[in-house]
Amino acid sequence: MTRIAFIGLGNMGGGMAANLAKAGHDVRAFDLSPEALARAKAAGCLPAASAAEAADGAEAIVTMLPAGTHVEAVYTDLFAASVAPSAILIDCSTIDVATAKRVAEAARNKGLAAVDAPVSGGIGAANAGTLTFMVGGSDAAFKRAEPILSAMGKAVIHAGANGTGQAAKIANNMLLGATMVATCEAFLLAEKLGLDAQTFYDISSVASGQSWSMTSYCPVPGVGPDTPADHDYQGGFATMLMLKDLKLAAAAAADSGADTPMGAKAADLYQRFADEGQGGLDFSGIIKMLRR
Repeated sequence: MTRIAFIGLGNMGGGMAANLAKAGHDVRAFDLSPEALARAKAAGCLPAASAAEAADGAEAIVTMLPAGTHVEAVYTDLFAASVAPSAILIDCSTIDVATAKRVAEAARNKGLAAVDAPVSGGIGAANAGTLTFMVGGSDAAFKRAEPILSAMGKAVIHAGANGTGQAAKIANNMLLGATMVATCEAFLLAEKLGLDAQTFYDISSVASGQSWSMTSYCPVPGVGPDTPADHDYQGGFATMLMLKDLKLAAAAAADSGADTPMGAKAADLYQRFADEGQGGLDFSGIIKMLRR
């Protein structure tokens, strides 16, 4: 059993913390939301009054926060508090590469090991403990983080040095965003040409157009496995979160000199969809805008 501080109990973090408790770890949880703390307590975690209280004496500190500014602020506060020098810091948030590297460097200056370990899989996978983790950090830090991450996921992959976990996540989600737009366009074109959606799915899902957006997350209701499309695009991965990741990818592309025209176009389209007030819908719901 490992004593773990878990900070950030939102849609993703709540399920992740619950799985750590289910695996037998001593989880001290903190979130600004009393409701989130109550859910964590019901799942077997011990609520803490602050991030510092949760981290006091912890062997591992896991964070799942909205943005880089929140991650940096929390770790700055923790570095000033009583974090055990033997603790491993595991940030599962999706943030910019520069901040991930800066936080890791600050941790090293305090004699602490840190990894960036963003996730793929969404709320369902967070609750089921089947997430994929992309981990950036030293070999030694990865080895320490791996068993903790394994309690929350089906795959834990070492991407390289600090920052590469975030690099893998934003590149992956840029691909996902662009692929989902193309998948939606293909279904709408097939419809306009008189092809039944199920028939098109049956063909494309086993042909060269096959993709995860087609076969695992189909944007058309009643076609393929159960997805947010079957629930009026509620739940799943919110459009505003996809847009956040696409903006991170655009910023990283600008900083590195990479040319990503498809990623840029996907960002433009998701921005339009969010501007229509649809930021809370699952990102596959963009088919509604494209249909118009």
